[in-house]
Amino acid sequence: MTQNPPDLRPDLARARVTETPRDGQPTIGMVSLGCPKALVDSERILTRLRAEGYGISPDYSGADAVIVNTCGFLDSAKAESLEAIGEALTENGKVIVTGCLGAEPEYITGVHPRVLAVTGPHQYEQVLDAVHGAVPPAPDPFVDLLPASGVSLTPRHYSYLKISEGCNHKCKFCIIPDMRGRLQSRPAKAVLREAEKLVEAGVQELLVISQDTSAYGTDWKDREVKAPILSLARDLGSLGAWVRLHYVYPYPHVRELIPLMADPANGVLPYLDIPFQHGHPEVLKRMARPAASARTLDEIAAWRAECPDITLRSTFIVGYPGETEAEFQYLLDWLDEAQLDRVGCFKYENVDGARSNDLPDHVAEEVKQDRWDRFMQKAQAISEARLEAKVGRVIEVIVDDVDEDGIATCRTMADAPEIDGNLFIDEGADALKPGQIVTVEVDEAGEYDLWGQLSDAP
Repeated sequence: MTQNPPDLRPDLARARVTETPRDGQPTIGMVSLGCPKALVDSERILTRLRAEGYGISPDYSGADAVIVNTCGFLDSAKAESLEAIGEALTENGKVIVTGCLGAEPEYITGVHPRVLAVTGPHQYEQVLDAVHGAVPPAPDPFVDLLPASGVSLTPRHYSYLKISEGCNHKCKFCIIPDMRGRLQSRPAKAVLREAEKLVEAGVQELLVISQDTSAYGTDWKDREVKAPILSLARDLGSLGAWVRLHYVYPYPHVRELIPLMADPANGVLPYLDIPFQHGHPEVLKRMARPAASARTLDEIAAWRAECPDITLRSTFIVGYPGETEAEFQYLLDWLDEAQLDRVGCFKYENVDGARSNDLPDHVAEEVKQDRWDRFMQKAQAISEARLEAKVGRVIEVIVDDVDEDGIATCRTMADAPEIDGNLFIDEGADALKPGQIVTVEVDEAGEYDLWGQLSDAP
Protein backbone atom coordinates (compact mmCIF):
# COMPACT_ATOMS: atom_id res chain seq x y z
CA MET A 1 0.00 0.00 0.00
CA THR A 2 1.63 3.24 -1.15
CA GLN A 3 -1.32 5.56 -0.66
CA ASN A 4 -2.74 6.75 2.64
CA PRO A 5 -6.15 4.98 2.44
CA PRO A 6 -8.87 7.63 1.83
CA ASP A 7 -11.38 5.68 3.91
CA LEU A 8 -9.03 5.82 6.88
CA ARG A 9 -7.52 9.23 6.08
CA PRO A 10 -10.45 11.32 4.83
CA ASP A 11 -8.54 14.46 5.75
CA LEU A 12 -5.79 13.55 3.31
CA ALA A 13 -8.28 12.57 0.62
CA ARG A 14 -9.58 16.15 0.75
CA ALA A 15 -6.24 17.93 1.13
CA ARG A 16 -5.96 21.17 -0.82
CA VAL A 17 -2.21 21.07 -1.39
CA THR A 18 -2.00 18.87 -4.47
CA GLU A 19 0.61 20.62 -6.64
CA THR A 20 3.46 18.59 -8.13
CA PRO A 21 6.67 19.12 -6.15
CA ARG A 22 9.39 21.04 -7.99
CA ASP A 23 12.71 19.39 -8.78
CA GLY A 24 14.75 18.93 -5.62
CA GLN A 25 11.90 19.90 -3.29
CA PRO A 26 11.81 17.77 -0.11
CA THR A 27 8.35 16.34 0.56
CA ILE A 28 6.60 15.29 3.76
CA GLY A 29 3.59 13.00 4.18
CA MET A 30 1.07 13.38 6.99
CA VAL A 31 -1.22 10.85 8.66
CA SER A 32 -3.67 12.66 10.94
CA LEU A 33 -5.64 10.58 13.43
CA GLY A 34 -8.10 11.45 16.18
CA CYS A 35 -10.38 14.43 16.72
CA PRO A 36 -10.76 17.71 14.81
CA LYS A 37 -8.51 19.41 17.38
CA ALA A 38 -5.68 17.12 16.22
CA LEU A 39 -6.56 17.89 12.60
CA VAL A 40 -5.99 21.60 13.30
CA ASP A 41 -2.58 20.72 14.76
CA SER A 42 -1.78 18.81 11.55
CA GLU A 43 -2.79 21.81 9.44
CA ARG A 44 -0.55 24.10 11.47
CA ILE A 45 2.43 21.76 11.15
CA LEU A 46 1.95 21.43 7.38
CA THR A 47 1.52 25.18 7.00
CA ARG A 48 4.82 25.78 8.80
CA LEU A 49 6.57 23.14 6.67
CA ARG A 50 5.06 24.53 3.48
CA ALA A 51 6.31 28.00 4.42
CA GLU A 52 9.83 26.54 4.75
CA GLY A 53 9.70 25.14 1.23
CA TYR A 54 8.65 21.55 1.86
CA GLY A 55 6.16 19.90 -0.47
CA ILE A 56 3.21 17.91 0.90
CA SER A 57 2.86 14.36 -0.38
CA PRO A 58 -0.24 12.14 -0.07
CA ASP A 59 1.92 9.09 -0.87
CA TYR A 60 4.17 7.20 1.50
CA SER A 61 6.48 6.23 -1.35
CA GLY A 62 6.68 9.78 -2.67
CA ALA A 63 7.56 11.36 0.67
CA ASP A 64 11.03 11.88 2.13
CA ALA A 65 9.52 11.37 5.61
CA VAL A 66 6.10 10.87 7.17
CA ILE A 67 4.60 12.56 10.24
CA VAL A 68 2.01 10.53 12.15
CA ASN A 69 -0.21 12.70 14.36
CA THR A 70 -1.59 10.25 16.91
CA CYS A 71 -4.56 9.90 19.24
CA GLY A 72 -4.02 8.44 22.70
CA PHE A 73 -7.33 8.90 24.50
CA LEU A 74 -8.62 5.29 24.52
CA ASP A 75 -6.85 1.96 24.22
CA SER A 76 -8.56 1.40 20.87
CA ALA A 77 -7.24 4.77 19.64
CA LYS A 78 -3.75 3.89 20.86
CA ALA A 79 -3.90 0.62 18.95
CA GLU A 80 -4.95 2.46 15.77
CA SER A 81 -2.10 4.94 16.23
CA LEU A 82 0.47 2.16 16.68
CA GLU A 83 -0.88 0.44 13.57
CA ALA A 84 -0.59 3.66 11.55
CA ILE A 85 2.99 4.17 12.74
CA GLY A 86 3.85 0.60 11.75
CA GLU A 87 2.26 1.06 8.33
CA ALA A 88 4.22 4.26 7.72
CA LEU A 89 7.46 2.56 8.81
CA THR A 90 6.82 -0.33 6.43
CA GLU A 91 5.90 1.84 3.46
CA ASN A 92 8.35 4.71 3.99
CA GLY A 93 10.80 4.03 6.80
CA LYS A 94 11.34 7.60 8.02
CA VAL A 95 8.63 8.36 10.57
CA ILE A 96 8.18 11.19 13.07
CA VAL A 97 5.47 10.76 15.69
CA THR A 98 3.54 13.58 17.35
CA GLY A 99 0.15 14.12 19.01
CA CYS A 100 -1.51 12.88 22.17
CA LEU A 101 0.11 9.44 22.20
CA GLY A 102 3.43 11.23 21.88
CA ALA A 103 3.05 12.12 25.56
CA GLU A 104 4.10 8.49 26.17
CA PRO A 105 7.30 8.18 24.12
CA GLU A 106 8.46 4.95 25.78
CA TYR A 107 5.13 3.32 24.91
CA ILE A 108 5.70 4.14 21.23
CA THR A 109 9.40 3.32 21.01
CA GLY A 110 8.83 0.06 22.90
CA VAL A 111 6.69 -1.11 19.96
CA HIS A 112 8.38 0.85 17.15
CA PRO A 113 12.01 1.58 18.09
CA ARG A 114 12.79 2.71 14.51
CA VAL A 115 10.81 5.97 14.69
CA LEU A 116 13.03 9.00 14.21
CA ALA A 117 11.45 11.17 16.92
CA VAL A 118 8.47 11.35 19.28
CA THR A 119 6.90 14.66 20.36
CA GLY A 120 3.82 15.41 22.43
CA PRO A 121 0.65 17.27 21.48
CA HIS A 122 0.92 20.80 19.99
CA GLN A 123 4.75 20.73 20.20
CA TYR A 124 5.12 22.31 16.77
CA GLU A 125 8.72 23.47 17.16
CA GLN A 126 9.92 20.00 18.18
CA VAL A 127 8.16 18.48 15.18
CA LEU A 128 9.85 20.98 12.85
CA ASP A 129 13.23 20.28 14.46
CA ALA A 130 12.73 16.55 13.90
CA VAL A 131 11.78 17.13 10.24
CA HIS A 132 14.83 19.35 9.73
CA GLY A 133 17.04 16.61 11.15
CA ALA A 134 15.54 13.90 8.95
CA VAL A 135 15.01 15.94 5.77
CA PRO A 136 16.90 19.24 5.58
CA PRO A 137 14.89 22.06 4.00
CA ALA A 138 15.77 23.30 0.52
CA PRO A 139 13.60 26.39 0.02
CA ASP A 140 13.33 28.32 -3.21
CA PRO A 141 11.76 31.69 -2.31
CA PHE A 142 11.04 32.45 -5.97
CA VAL A 143 8.69 29.50 -6.51
CA ASP A 144 7.55 28.27 -3.07
CA LEU A 145 4.27 30.05 -2.43
CA LEU A 146 2.08 29.43 0.62
CA PRO A 147 -1.69 29.72 0.14
CA ALA A 148 -3.03 32.82 1.91
CA SER A 149 -5.16 30.66 4.19
CA GLY A 150 -2.40 28.16 4.91
CA VAL A 151 -2.60 24.41 4.37
CA SER A 152 -6.07 22.98 4.93
CA LEU A 153 -7.03 19.31 5.31
CA THR A 154 -10.75 20.01 5.02
CA PRO A 155 -12.80 21.02 1.97
CA ARG A 156 -12.61 24.65 0.94
CA HIS A 157 -16.03 25.57 2.26
CA TYR A 158 -15.61 24.68 5.94
CA SER A 159 -12.80 24.85 8.44
CA TYR A 160 -12.15 24.05 12.08
CA LEU A 161 -11.28 27.04 14.26
CA LYS A 162 -9.46 26.14 17.47
CA ILE A 163 -9.99 28.80 20.13
CA SER A 164 -8.19 27.28 23.12
CA GLU A 165 -6.11 24.35 24.26
CA GLY A 166 -6.26 22.26 27.42
CA CYS A 167 -8.92 21.77 30.08
CA ASN A 168 -9.35 22.57 33.79
CA HIS A 169 -11.84 19.80 34.55
CA LYS A 170 -10.90 16.64 36.40
CA CYS A 171 -13.29 14.06 34.97
CA LYS A 172 -12.16 10.69 36.30
CA PHE A 173 -12.35 8.91 32.95
CA CYS A 174 -10.31 11.52 31.05
CA ILE A 175 -6.56 12.21 30.80
CA ILE A 176 -6.79 15.16 28.40
CA PRO A 177 -5.59 17.68 31.07
CA ASP A 178 -2.55 15.45 31.65
CA MET A 179 -1.76 15.31 27.93
CA ARG A 180 -2.67 18.84 26.85
CA GLY A 181 -2.42 20.80 30.09
CA ARG A 182 -4.69 23.36 31.69
CA LEU A 183 -6.89 25.76 29.75
CA GLN A 184 -5.00 28.24 27.56
CA SER A 185 -7.27 30.49 25.52
CA ARG A 186 -6.07 32.17 22.35
CA PRO A 187 -6.40 35.97 22.26
CA ALA A 188 -9.73 36.99 20.77
CA LYS A 189 -8.00 39.21 18.20
CA ALA A 190 -5.94 36.26 16.96
CA VAL A 191 -9.02 34.04 16.68
CA LEU A 192 -10.98 36.70 14.80
CA ARG A 193 -8.07 37.46 12.48
CA GLU A 194 -7.81 33.77 11.57
CA ALA A 195 -11.58 33.53 11.09
CA GLU A 196 -11.62 36.61 8.85
CA LYS A 197 -8.87 35.16 6.64
CA LEU A 198 -10.75 31.88 6.35
CA VAL A 199 -13.97 33.62 5.33
CA GLU A 200 -12.07 35.80 2.84
CA ALA A 201 -10.65 32.58 1.34
CA GLY A 202 -14.15 31.21 0.76
CA VAL A 203 -14.94 29.30 3.94
CA GLN A 204 -18.71 29.21 4.48
CA GLU A 205 -18.76 27.40 7.82
CA LEU A 206 -16.55 27.85 10.88
CA LEU A 207 -16.50 24.89 13.27
CA VAL A 208 -15.42 26.24 16.65
CA ILE A 209 -13.49 23.64 18.65
CA SER A 210 -11.49 23.29 21.86
CA GLN A 211 -11.47 20.95 24.84
CA ASP A 212 -13.98 23.24 26.61
CA THR A 213 -15.45 25.90 24.33
CA SER A 214 -17.74 27.55 26.87
CA ALA A 215 -14.77 28.10 29.21
CA TYR A 216 -13.00 30.19 26.58
CA GLY A 217 -11.24 33.17 28.16
CA THR A 218 -11.97 32.21 31.76
CA ASP A 219 -8.24 31.62 32.25
CA TRP A 220 -7.53 35.33 31.67
CA LYS A 221 -6.95 36.98 35.04
CA ASP A 222 -7.63 40.47 33.70
CA ARG A 223 -10.72 39.71 31.65
CA GLU A 224 -13.40 42.38 31.60
CA VAL A 225 -16.36 39.99 31.31
CA LYS A 226 -17.24 36.76 33.08
CA ALA A 227 -17.78 34.69 29.92
CA PRO A 228 -15.70 35.85 26.92
CA ILE A 229 -17.20 33.12 24.70
CA LEU A 230 -20.33 35.26 24.42
CA SER A 231 -18.61 38.21 22.76
CA LEU A 232 -16.41 35.91 20.66
CA ALA A 233 -19.45 34.05 19.35
CA ARG A 234 -21.17 37.33 18.57
CA ASP A 235 -18.12 38.63 16.67
CA LEU A 236 -17.66 35.40 14.74
CA GLY A 237 -21.35 35.41 13.83
CA SER A 238 -20.93 38.81 12.17
CA LEU A 239 -18.44 37.55 9.56
CA GLY A 240 -21.05 36.17 7.17
CA ALA A 241 -20.34 32.44 7.61
CA TRP A 242 -22.14 29.74 9.56
CA VAL A 243 -20.64 29.38 13.05
CA ARG A 244 -21.06 26.01 14.76
CA LEU A 245 -20.09 25.54 18.42
CA HIS A 246 -18.60 22.20 19.50
CA TYR A 247 -17.63 20.81 22.92
CA VAL A 248 -19.71 23.20 25.01
CA TYR A 249 -19.59 22.36 28.70
CA PRO A 250 -23.02 23.08 30.28
CA TYR A 251 -22.13 26.12 32.40
CA PRO A 252 -25.02 28.42 33.42
CA HIS A 253 -23.80 31.15 31.07
CA VAL A 254 -24.48 28.88 28.07
CA ARG A 255 -28.11 30.07 28.26
CA GLU A 256 -26.84 33.52 27.18
CA LEU A 257 -25.74 32.04 23.85
CA ILE A 258 -29.29 30.99 23.01
CA PRO A 259 -30.58 34.46 21.99
CA LEU A 260 -27.75 34.64 19.43
CA MET A 261 -28.87 31.31 18.00
CA ALA A 262 -32.52 32.29 17.98
CA ASP A 263 -31.95 35.35 15.79
CA PRO A 264 -31.53 34.37 12.10
CA ALA A 265 -29.62 37.60 11.52
CA ASN A 266 -26.70 36.14 13.49
CA GLY A 267 -24.41 33.58 11.93
CA VAL A 268 -24.28 31.49 15.10
CA LEU A 269 -26.15 28.32 14.23
CA PRO A 270 -28.89 26.99 16.56
CA TYR A 271 -26.68 24.00 17.40
CA LEU A 272 -25.10 22.98 20.69
CA ASP A 273 -22.68 20.08 21.05
CA ILE A 274 -22.71 19.35 24.79
CA PRO A 275 -21.10 16.17 26.21
CA PHE A 276 -23.55 15.25 28.99
CA GLN A 277 -21.91 11.77 29.41
CA HIS A 278 -24.75 10.35 31.56
CA GLY A 279 -28.08 11.20 33.12
CA HIS A 280 -27.98 9.56 36.56
CA PRO A 281 -26.66 11.86 39.31
CA GLU A 282 -24.71 9.13 41.11
CA VAL A 283 -22.91 8.05 37.94
CA LEU A 284 -22.13 11.68 37.18
CA LYS A 285 -20.68 12.09 40.68
CA ARG A 286 -18.46 9.04 40.15
CA MET A 287 -17.34 10.64 36.88
CA ALA A 288 -16.68 13.96 38.69
CA ARG A 289 -19.13 15.65 36.30
CA PRO A 290 -21.96 18.09 37.12
CA ALA A 291 -24.60 15.90 38.77
CA ALA A 292 -27.77 18.02 38.55
CA SER A 293 -29.36 16.05 35.70
CA ALA A 294 -32.89 17.21 36.58
CA ARG A 295 -31.76 20.82 36.36
CA THR A 296 -30.14 20.00 33.02
CA LEU A 297 -33.54 18.92 31.72
CA ASP A 298 -34.95 22.26 32.86
CA GLU A 299 -32.15 24.04 30.99
CA ILE A 300 -32.88 22.07 27.82
CA ALA A 301 -36.55 23.02 28.07
CA ALA A 302 -35.60 26.68 28.54
CA TRP A 303 -33.25 26.62 25.53
CA ARG A 304 -35.97 25.15 23.34
CA ALA A 305 -38.56 27.63 24.59
CA GLU A 306 -36.34 30.52 23.48
CA CYS A 307 -34.99 28.84 20.33
CA PRO A 308 -37.42 26.16 19.08
CA ASP A 309 -35.15 25.18 16.17
CA ILE A 310 -32.11 24.47 18.33
CA THR A 311 -30.34 21.17 17.67
CA LEU A 312 -28.79 19.45 20.68
CA ARG A 313 -25.99 16.98 20.18
CA SER A 314 -24.32 14.98 22.94
CA THR A 315 -22.19 11.96 23.78
CA PHE A 316 -22.66 9.42 26.56
CA ILE A 317 -20.73 6.63 28.26
CA VAL A 318 -22.41 3.35 29.19
CA GLY A 319 -20.90 0.68 31.40
CA TYR A 320 -19.04 3.16 33.60
CA PRO A 321 -17.64 1.47 36.75
CA GLY A 322 -20.42 0.88 39.25
CA GLU A 323 -23.23 1.57 36.78
CA THR A 324 -26.20 -0.52 37.88
CA GLU A 325 -29.09 -1.67 35.71
CA ALA A 326 -31.31 0.83 37.54
CA GLU A 327 -28.89 3.68 36.81
CA PHE A 328 -28.73 2.68 33.15
CA GLN A 329 -32.53 2.53 32.94
CA TYR A 330 -32.61 6.02 34.49
CA LEU A 331 -30.35 7.16 31.64
CA LEU A 332 -32.77 5.73 29.06
CA ASP A 333 -35.68 7.48 30.75
CA TRP A 334 -33.65 10.71 30.91
CA LEU A 335 -32.95 10.43 27.20
CA ASP A 336 -36.65 9.92 26.54
CA GLU A 337 -37.40 13.18 28.30
CA ALA A 338 -34.45 15.15 26.88
CA GLN A 339 -35.24 14.14 23.26
CA LEU A 340 -31.76 15.03 22.04
CA ASP A 341 -31.45 15.35 18.28
CA ARG A 342 -28.00 13.84 17.73
CA VAL A 343 -26.47 11.32 20.12
CA GLY A 344 -23.24 9.33 20.23
CA CYS A 345 -22.40 6.61 22.75
CA PHE A 346 -19.22 4.93 23.91
CA LYS A 347 -18.68 1.80 25.94
CA TYR A 348 -16.46 2.63 28.89
CA GLU A 349 -12.78 1.75 28.48
CA ASN A 350 -9.96 2.00 30.99
CA VAL A 351 -7.37 4.59 29.97
CA ASP A 352 -3.84 4.48 31.35
CA GLY A 353 -3.57 7.16 34.01
CA ALA A 354 -7.31 7.76 34.43
CA ARG A 355 -8.63 7.76 38.00
CA SER A 356 -11.71 5.78 36.97
CA ASN A 357 -9.51 2.71 36.51
CA ASP A 358 -9.35 2.34 40.30
CA LEU A 359 -13.10 2.54 40.89
CA PRO A 360 -14.80 -0.61 42.17
CA ASP A 361 -17.44 -2.73 40.40
CA HIS A 362 -16.31 -2.59 36.79
CA VAL A 363 -19.01 -3.68 34.37
CA ALA A 364 -18.60 -6.87 32.34
CA GLU A 365 -17.98 -6.44 28.60
CA GLU A 366 -21.11 -8.32 27.59
CA VAL A 367 -23.21 -6.06 29.83
CA LYS A 368 -21.58 -2.95 28.29
CA GLN A 369 -22.41 -4.23 24.82
CA ASP A 370 -26.01 -4.97 25.78
CA ARG A 371 -26.44 -1.49 27.25
CA TRP A 372 -24.81 0.13 24.24
CA ASP A 373 -27.21 -1.73 21.92
CA ARG A 374 -30.24 -0.68 23.98
CA PHE A 375 -29.04 2.90 24.24
CA MET A 376 -28.48 3.22 20.49
CA GLN A 377 -31.86 1.65 19.76
CA LYS A 378 -33.48 4.31 21.94
CA ALA A 379 -31.40 7.13 20.41
CA GLN A 380 -32.18 5.94 16.88
CA ALA A 381 -35.93 5.95 17.53
CA ILE A 382 -35.72 9.51 18.90
CA SER A 383 -33.64 10.64 15.93
CA GLU A 384 -36.05 9.10 13.44
CA ALA A 385 -39.07 10.77 15.07
CA ARG A 386 -37.42 14.19 15.25
CA LEU A 387 -36.31 13.99 11.61
CA GLU A 388 -39.80 12.89 10.51
CA ALA A 389 -41.14 16.10 12.04
CA LYS A 390 -39.03 18.07 9.53
CA VAL A 391 -40.77 16.58 6.47
CA GLY A 392 -42.56 19.37 4.61
CA ARG A 393 -40.37 22.11 6.04
CA VAL A 394 -38.32 24.49 3.88
CA ILE A 395 -34.78 24.83 5.21
CA GLU A 396 -31.31 26.00 4.21
CA VAL A 397 -28.56 23.45 3.54
CA ILE A 398 -24.89 23.67 2.65
CA VAL A 399 -23.66 21.52 -0.24
CA ASP A 400 -20.72 19.24 0.58
CA ASP A 401 -20.45 17.22 -2.62
CA VAL A 402 -22.15 16.46 -5.95
CA ASP A 403 -21.37 13.04 -7.38
CA GLU A 404 -21.13 11.97 -11.01
CA ASP A 405 -24.80 10.97 -10.97
CA GLY A 406 -25.85 14.49 -9.97
CA ILE A 407 -26.80 13.55 -6.40
CA ALA A 408 -25.90 16.30 -3.92
CA THR A 409 -24.81 15.47 -0.40
CA CYS A 410 -25.69 18.38 1.86
CA ARG A 411 -25.96 19.27 5.53
CA THR A 412 -28.61 21.24 7.36
CA MET A 413 -27.86 23.64 10.18
CA ALA A 414 -28.47 20.64 12.44
CA ASP A 415 -25.61 18.61 10.96
CA ALA A 416 -21.90 18.93 11.62
CA PRO A 417 -19.56 17.33 9.06
CA GLU A 418 -18.37 13.78 9.68
CA ILE A 419 -20.42 13.19 12.85
CA ASP A 420 -24.07 13.99 12.08
CA GLY A 421 -26.44 13.16 9.24
CA ASN A 422 -26.89 14.44 5.70
CA LEU A 423 -29.61 15.73 3.43
CA PHE A 424 -29.57 14.32 -0.11
CA ILE A 425 -30.92 16.02 -3.23
CA ASP A 426 -31.29 13.49 -6.06
CA GLU A 427 -33.00 15.64 -8.69
CA GLY A 428 -31.94 18.90 -10.31
CA ALA A 429 -28.69 19.14 -8.35
CA ASP A 430 -26.21 18.80 -11.24
CA ALA A 431 -25.32 22.51 -11.26
CA LEU A 432 -24.74 22.78 -7.50
CA LYS A 433 -21.22 23.33 -6.19
CA PRO A 434 -19.64 22.46 -2.81
CA GLY A 435 -20.02 25.37 -0.44
CA GLN A 436 -23.27 26.67 -1.90
CA ILE A 437 -26.05 27.34 0.58
CA VAL A 438 -29.42 26.55 -1.00
CA THR A 439 -33.04 26.29 0.07
CA VAL A 440 -34.60 22.83 0.14
CA GLU A 441 -38.02 21.37 0.89
CA VAL A 442 -37.69 18.20 2.96
CA ASP A 443 -39.78 15.37 1.52
CA GLU A 444 -38.44 12.22 3.21
CA ALA A 445 -36.76 11.23 6.48
CA GLY A 446 -34.78 8.21 7.61
CA GLU A 447 -33.18 7.19 10.89
CA TYR A 448 -30.36 9.73 10.61
CA ASP A 449 -30.66 11.40 7.19
CA LEU A 450 -33.08 13.53 5.16
CA TRP A 451 -33.99 13.82 1.49
CA GLY A 452 -35.32 16.89 -0.23
CA GLN A 453 -35.79 18.89 -3.40
CA LEU A 454 -34.61 22.36 -4.33
CA SER A 455 -37.13 25.01 -3.37
CA ASP A 456 -37.95 28.33 -4.94
CA ALA A 457 -38.50 29.85 -1.51
CA PRO A 458 -36.11 32.70 -0.63
